[in-house]
Amino acid sequence: MNVPERIVPDEEEPGIVAEHLKRYVFARPLCVGKTVLDAGCGTGYGTAYLAEAAARVVGVDLSDDALAYACSRYALPNVVFEQADLERLGLPADSFDVVVSFEAVEHLEHPDAFLEHAARVLRPDGVFVGSTPRVDATTREPENPYHRVEFSPPDFEALLGRHFRSVQLYGQRRLQTTRHRALQRLDVLRLRRRLPFLRHAASLVGTRARVDATLDDFEISRDAIDDATELVAVCRP
Repeated sequence: MNVPERIVPDEEEPGIVAEHLKRYVFARPLCVGKTVLDAGCGTGYGTAYLAEAAARVVGVDLSDDALAYACSRYALPNVVFEQADLERLGLPADSFDVVVSFEAVEHLEHPDAFLEHAARVLRPDGVFVGSTPRVDATTREPENPYHRVEFSPPDFEALLGRHFRSVQLYGQRRLQTTRHRALQRLDVLRLRRRLPFLRHAASLVGTRARVDATLDDFEISRDAIDDATELVAVCRP
């Protein structure tokens, strides 16, 4: 399956899947017995994972191809997949206990429009859990061609604060040894990304290679924001 910027677990290296699934693992305790919206569900692997704990999960995405794959691969009795534009979400107000949206807002031209809908469909005691890549300075010209905007931690927090009463910010990072971090700082030419044979060099300095990483090789913590690769937020209306 070839869907840009979508994780297809059956076709990806284990470490890539673990890095993305970690955010669903983080959110899952909040979803036990709940009605959940997975906004920007992609190929549906995370929707199905949450459905193991939730009462019902609705996964929405704009991509026909991603939804077709999700329906064929992750169909479950308590899962529904629907096509929807996140900036024009037509779901009823107060209809979900939890809304999760991982790595979606950076793809939107108008993130505020989506977050307004996310807050609207949440019940008064509901919770929103979202994530986005972390950058030092917010930009409307990110390196990733599929992204429209990438946020610094203060700007992501401010964006969420316009729509939610309570915002708690976390950082997701890969657990690395001090020696590995030092080598990364020295790699100013980013050779490890351009030369495939260097992909497993991390193991030589005590860190599991990213392609081989497991869920335990990533953490989501309030203390990890400064060196995070992704920002994760827990918000309440």
